[in-house]
Amino acid sequence: MGVTGHKIASIRAYVVSGGGGDYHDQAQEHWIVKQIATPMSIYPEYKRTRTSFGINALKTLVVEVEADNGEVGVGISTGGYPAAWIVMNHLDRFIVEQPVENIEKMWDQMYRGSLFYGRKGIVMNAISAIDLALWDLLGRLRQEPVYAMIGGKVREELPCYATGPRPDLAKEMGFIGGKMPLKYGPGDGEEGLRKNMEQAESMRNKVGEDFWLMWDCWMSLDLPYAQKLMQKSAELDFKWVEECFNPDDYWAYRDLKKRAPNNILVTGGEHEATRYGFKMLLEFCDMDILQADVGWCGGLTELIKIGNLAESYGKYVIPHGSGIYSYHYVMTKTNSPFAEYLMMSPKADKVIPQFYPLLEGETLPENGKVKLPDTPGFGVELNRDNNLEQVEKD
Repeated sequence: MGVTGHKIASIRAYVVSGGGGDYHDQAQEHWIVKQIATPMSIYPEYKRTRTSFGINALKTLVVEVEADNGEVGVGISTGGYPAAWIVMNHLDRFIVEQPVENIEKMWDQMYRGSLFYGRKGIVMNAISAIDLALWDLLGRLRQEPVYAMIGGKVREELPCYATGPRPDLAKEMGFIGGKMPLKYGPGDGEEGLRKNMEQAESMRNKVGEDFWLMWDCWMSLDLPYAQKLMQKSAELDFKWVEECFNPDDYWAYRDLKKRAPNNILVTGGEHEATRYGFKMLLEFCDMDILQADVGWCGGLTELIKIGNLAESYGKYVIPHGSGIYSYHYVMTKTNSPFAEYLMMSPKADKVIPQFYPLLEGETLPENGKVKLPDTPGFGVELNRDNNLEQVEKD
């Protein structure tokens, strides 16, 4: 039975619309789905909104794992119906009847068992959601918060930067920096670059010299454009340029890092997965900060491996978004000295939970800092009034 004396009795998968794990699934007035540079921005018909090309098409994946005593752990990601089908028709065999603490074994079997069609994307999202649910369940059974089970706190509070279009408001809220979505990409030419830099200069004047400013480029740039953006942004003392390229274009990341001025960082990895992908970003690209998403990279089990690898290279791991799921990890690592908070209010003017309305009890930054309670597991509960659609096994 294992040291806890409990096995996993069942696994369930749900799909949810309207926010939650798929935080791009928002109404059209929300800043996160308006015009932002994307890989699709080279096509005029898909430039004005991110929903036009289907950024909100997949919806949220929710996974529950239930122990034989009725205790339940919850994990979430994106992936919707395809990911839920994979959970219930393939990955479930590696979970049910396992001792609840066999998380490493379950992860390895899910990964190896799906290698022939997986490795990244929806399959890894599904594995990540299951993995987060397993850690949540184990914490609940042991009556320990997740951070305590993976090494304990290295700090009592965690400073955060805010991602959104209003770093000036983020500064007023106590955040250490603001990361702006880049509006214009290569398809907008030199005029678009000029508009980007006008916004950058205006924001620098609003927030002053000491407040961090960064660009989120969301896979939208080519190398010549990224070099120009980086050079001009360095002159305004921007802290970094993030995720400039197609995540498989390691060569562009390598070349951009080689050409970077000393006062600006090159970051990325939001859409990368597993220790193998991040090893490329470290060894080949010399990336300054790895921004793995715990809901996409392979879950907490894999994020720990990625973080340990990065630490051996003297690099930071600052997880992408992920709210409470990443806070528990970051609180335990000295090479994760701050965290990202994604501004989920439509106008980026309020601090609200990242996964609202799907989860209840999310810890929020206060004056730009997070303090984690000692609630067992991840300390959140699933809002069952949120129209959960269960996906059954075929």
